[in-house]
Amino acid sequence: MRVYRATAPRMNTRRPFPWVVRASDPELPALQAQLSVFAREIGTLYAAERTRSRELEQALDELQETYVATMTSFATVVEAKDRTTAGHLDRTARLGMAIAEAVDPELAARPETRYGFFLHDIGKVGIPEHILCKPASLDQSEWRVMREHPTIGAHIVAPIRFLEGAVDIVRSHHERWDGAGYPMGLRHEEIPLAARVFAIADSFDAMTNDRPYRKALSVEHAVDEIVLGACSQFDPDVVQIFLDLIDEDPGVLGVDGEVFVTA
Repeated sequence: MRVYRATAPRMNTRRPFPWVVRASDPELPALQAQLSVFAREIGTLYAAERTRSRELEQALDELQETYVATMTSFATVVEAKDRTTAGHLDRTARLGMAIAEAVDPELAARPETRYGFFLHDIGKVGIPEHILCKPASLDQSEWRVMREHPTIGAHIVAPIRFLEGAVDIVRSHHERWDGAGYPMGLRHEEIPLAARVFAIADSFDAMTNDRPYRKALSVEHAVDEIVLGACSQFDPDVVQIFLDLIDEDPGVLGVDGEVFVTA
């Protein structure tokens, strides 16, 4: 019986790695020239790609600005329909951002927080004008229609991807800490933090400005109402931060000439 033994292949001891170019190889100058050309082409392509990337980023930024401008215009049109809410968007956004900064600086630093605060009532564009501008209290059927505006607003904002974080604020700013709010009946930490923050700014501004069905409350009275609403309408921790904030800087409320207490 013949036995076969495996034998290692013979290595060319004179040039074990034939693909390695030696300094004495006559093809070396041509290869170096080719590599130089290749390196230059790679550099050119890289520079062009970086330029293209910057152009794409700029185009995206411009597109985002266009979307925000469009949404802002919608919100402003809605506000303009109701003379009793003039300035409400700016005031609530400003106060909301001040509270958000005190609650969580990272929350305040997110662009979608600011967008959500300003666009919170954009869904009112879908509310009939005779309800939106009614110069008296709404009846039950009218309130059912009015309470659809957070859901309508969320549907408007949701398709815009970079505003994704704003959707929760638009949808949830009328939720209550005790679960009796709308549209989803969320309670406690189920309500997004930004919406819990904004609920205080929104309510304070509504109370301190005239409405068709009542006169504006004083700042002191409105602050007392916020305190009374802790644990029912508002997150008690956010209420306390709000009180600390206005004790430290009463001017954050944007109302001059009134003295109030928070004890």
